Amino acid sequence: MSDLSDRTLTEAPAPASTRHVDAGDEGYSKDLKSRHINMIAIGGAIGTGLFLGAGGRLAGAGPSLAIAYAVCGVFAFFVVRALGELVLYRPSSGAFVSYAREFMGEKGAYTAGWLYFLNWSTTTVADITAAATYAHFWSLFTDVPQWVLAFIALAIVLTANLISVKYFGEMEFWFSLVKVAALVVFLIVGIWLVATSHDIDGTTPGLANITDNGGLFPSGVLPMLLVIQGVVFAYASVELCGVAAGETENPEKIMPKAINSIMWRVGLFYVGSVVLLALLLPYTAYSSDQSPFVTVFDKLGVPGAAGIMNLVVLTAALSSLNSGLYSTGRILRSMSLSGSAPKFTGVMNKGKVPYGGVLFTAAFGLAGVGLNAFMPKDAFELVLNFASLGILGTWAMVMVCSLFFWRRAQQGLVERPSYRLPWAPYTQIVTLVFLLTVLVLMWCDGGVGRTTVLFVPVIGAALVGGWYLVRGRVAELAATRG
Repeated sequence: MSDLSDRTLTEAPAPASTRHVDAGDEGYSKDLKSRHINMIAIGGAIGTGLFLGAGGRLAGAGPSLAIAYAVCGVFAFFVVRALGELVLYRPSSGAFVSYAREFMGEKGAYTAGWLYFLNWSTTTVADITAAATYAHFWSLFTDVPQWVLAFIALAIVLTANLISVKYFGEMEFWFSLVKVAALVVFLIVGIWLVATSHDIDGTTPGLANITDNGGLFPSGVLPMLLVIQGVVFAYASVELCGVAAGETENPEKIMPKAINSIMWRVGLFYVGSVVLLALLLPYTAYSSDQSPFVTVFDKLGVPGAAGIMNLVVLTAALSSLNSGLYSTGRILRSMSLSGSAPKFTGVMNKGKVPYGGVLFTAAFGLAGVGLNAFMPKDAFELVLNFASLGILGTWAMVMVCSLFFWRRAQQGLVERPSYRLPWAPYTQIVTLVFLLTVLVLMWCDGGVGRTTVLFVPVIGAALVGGWYLVRGRVAELAATRG
């Protein structure tokens, strides 16, 4: 299919006034401040993948988990840096869907948008399931059915999202602040424990906890490679700050600082935390049943540590849910106004919120409430693997858009901003190879991962079928735009 919407480029670099205009960018308020964007960038890089998932991964891969986090963190940074360059070229609430439309045509925008929706619609189910599970920790909620707690979590976050972007920004600011504060406290306490060789339940913190327990790769290199697929999910929200750019004041000034800070935050919070955990206790002390941070504080005998950390993990789940409803609402509106998503998902309310798209995503959350009613033990694992396919697809589309943008710049059709993805086009190519490798690792891991990969052709067929259903409306709307 020809590029239906890219009609603004000439033989010379396009001036700002004639650049591609996306109808999905109109009508938004610019209420997100610098502090919101910075915290959204932090929140996107810190989630339950670290607070909860690091325990089981440490037990499986040992201290080499820090290497896995570092490697995945580098590629996550490449993805968000590529998106940042596109944002500085043209801020858009449609983000990579809008850029896919400009550089790849409507088929590209359609594919990018629905892969992103696959990611967040399934992650929404995972988030409300996680929130309900964590709430059961406290005796007050023990007897409340899991599906009821899942519904309450969805209702609270949905309400805040529907009022205005300012409410979303404030909620995400405080959610992220809780996560960062918890990690900073752990880092300070952990460094002090190592520096003073303070006894932890009969164990002396230090390098010996690594060297005396099999070294960096106690079970070999393969477990570290296999764990990468789960680590990628831990970075699943890093692209959120790119979506938020369309509702940000002065994105040209704010976005580069927020994106650049992701790299050192990844190094400090993810890699630093895992290194500290490995120094504090042997990797065999951790398990998938408990947050590794709770394990350390429990063995220290700190009263109430488990309850405090459970609150932090609950906050991380609600933060992810908040982000998912926000971003899919904006993405679906961009798609709706071009014809590749239902019309109602493009409708905005008085608060300038695309409530149709937000409610559409929330409807999948309601399906998740039902899943929690009938399959409370399996709901989380079931949807998490489908979300991982959406993440890989979304990141791949960002890099493909970046590659097309670079090629257009080489042809003199667009002008790259001064804030750029370094080492293009090699960075994009290497990142795409990495994402394909993660898919191969999912297959090699067997079990649920292999079953998930088997669904790739099914998802591909669904996308093709869906395109044939919407292509007439897409072409009609593209023609009216001239």
